[in-house]
Amino acid sequence: MGYIRTAILLAGMTGLFLAVGYLLGDTGGLVIAFMIALAMNAFAYWNSDKMVLGMYGAREVDRHSAPELHNIVEGLARRAGLPMPRVYLMDNDQPNAFATGRNPEHAAVAATTGLLRILNREEVTGVIAHELAHVKNRDTLTMTITATLAGAIGMLANFALFFGRGRDNPLGFIGTLLVMILAPLAAMLVQMAISRSREYEADRIGAEICGQPLWLASALGKLQSASERIVNEEAEHNPATAHLFIVNPLHGRNMDNLFSTHPNMENRIRRLEDMSAGGGGRGPIDYDRPRSQPKSHSSTRPGTSSVPNAGRRPGGPSGRRGPWG
Repeated sequence: MGYIRTAILLAGMTGLFLAVGYLLGDTGGLVIAFMIALAMNAFAYWNSDKMVLGMYGAREVDRHSAPELHNIVEGLARRAGLPMPRVYLMDNDQPNAFATGRNPEHAAVAATTGLLRILNREEVTGVIAHELAHVKNRDTLTMTITATLAGAIGMLANFALFFGRGRDNPLGFIGTLLVMILAPLAAMLVQMAISRSREYEADRIGAEICGQPLWLASALGKLQSASERIVNEEAEHNPATAHLFIVNPLHGRNMDNLFSTHPNMENRIRRLEDMSAGGGGRGPIDYDRPRSQPKSHSSTRPGTSSVPNAGRRPGGPSGRRGPWG
């Protein structure tokens, strides 16, 4: 049902864009709007990942520079049946993460240093699984297209009085003003509805990938609390990218309403807890399994882990290195 809803909303976004072009310039305006949408989406398809990673100063890491994070991404990608994505770190105190890329073969997963500092290994696994679910669902491309169309609709609306027929619009001068005001608002509402729908789906599939819904639920609770206290300056300067993150990086936009890019956090956590209580997941990933051995599908009781010492912070009493040491 989520995919059908997303397809309908995306079709509605495209139709809205073409309708705005037609209202402002008749058939010629519709053609121009179509060409603009085609050009902008082509550019976004090939360059959106580089642009957003550059906005946040993300640096690519490998198994030598970030072995534990790389190991988690590699294990989850293999478990999800995905190609190994590129892995990036962002020097940002706010704990958060996002995925980008036009398809699974050209995907990237980025996490902040704050996320690695605040969460334990199981919780980081839940977050990365959520991001890989976006990659698996091709949400990264869907959200790029919706953001591009929303921006294009806003651009057309801003030129409403100067584009094509202007005052000769069939709806009249008042109609043109309404298009200027309502078209960007409608586009924003559709974009946010698509984003919330994809977040719920990524939570569900991410929980299935990592095998423990409660790992992601625990991570979301910590991320929500920390994001309300720690400002993400880059996100505040680029609010159009907020929908990419696992939790909203902007302050004061956490309500589950028409104007939110993310679902209400209590709703997300409750769904994951219900999923765990219902036996969701296929057993937690075994980090220490040698790559030559077959995958284990043994299940564990919700809230427990098969990972020795998982959740201990660096320098804990066991003497074992922490997950990011």
